[in-house]
Amino acid sequence: MDRPGFSFCICPDSRLLKDHISGLVNATETGGTCFERQVFWGDEALPPVFWEHLTLQGLFGSPRALVVRNAHNLPADVWKRLSTALARPNPLSWPFFCLEVPFERGQPKIPAHIAKLRCLDFAERKGWVWRSPGLDERGIRRFLQQRATDAGARFAPGALDAIAAAMPADATAAATELDKLLLAAGPDATLGPELAKLVSHEPDLDIFAFIKALQGGNAQAVWRQVQRDKLGGDSMVFPFIGMLLRETRQLWQLLSGEPVRLPPSVLPVKQQLAQQLGYSGLTRMLDLTLEAERGIKTGERSPEQSLDALVAGLFTVFARPVPRHTRRM
Repeated sequence: MDRPGFSFCICPDSRLLKDHISGLVNATETGGTCFERQVFWGDEALPPVFWEHLTLQGLFGSPRALVVRNAHNLPADVWKRLSTALARPNPLSWPFFCLEVPFERGQPKIPAHIAKLRCLDFAERKGWVWRSPGLDERGIRRFLQQRATDAGARFAPGALDAIAAAMPADATAAATELDKLLLAAGPDATLGPELAKLVSHEPDLDIFAFIKALQGGNAQAVWRQVQRDKLGGDSMVFPFIGMLLRETRQLWQLLSGEPVRLPPSVLPVKQQLAQQLGYSGLTRMLDLTLEAERGIKTGERSPEQSLDALVAGLFTVFARPVPRHTRRM
């Protein structure tokens, strides 16, 4: 087997992870070999089909790239099972385990139960581990330079420094902003330093930060965030509603005592919030969210009107004291 038996990709930036994995797989797809790419998530239980593709070898099966996103969230017992299975790599499967963890002092913060695994140690010795802290100061320059070169463009003197300084530290957002600058560069495809002023990225909405602002009664912060993220259009209202529904369901599970996989630093905070809201508060959140969605889809309200009503209703949920509830049987 002239490729890694399995690969660890350690990087907090999802775009860089995807680009790296695509580069590795594309470089291996020679001589008619074509990998079927399948994505799984460490936030959920790995389905039976994953384990089948990981371990079972067929006579005429096609090779598969098994990408496990957020693999750092898999529990310790699952990692032990994975480590055992990886001791005998399947020639038809190429597993990629994405540890999307932050870096601190140049080193990734890998959970202890993963750092001690034999499969990770073996991958280190074989050179099957790729690390990237994301787009730091040097990384953003390399990222922009490579993409500009691929597009047949060049940077005028001083332009790379100016544009890199204005770019967000997120590969997806930076790529979108660079595409915009390439369109503005003109027929000679030269990026000048004056184009840096066209960079206008704003970060995505942090749904839990939004809820925390509601919880704290900080109306100014909530409305500033709503305006900043331009949630008034259809393109953003529905993703926001989806995130809010997911967050509410997760809080409901925590209140009900159901297992929810969350980082250790986040779990107790969300458990406390679930207890504070109780079933009545969470039910009201679900009602408000679904009502906002129905209002838009039926045409009774514009997206802006539905959002205003939703946020105003959420303020009432978080403003009133909600009694603690015991677990339902």
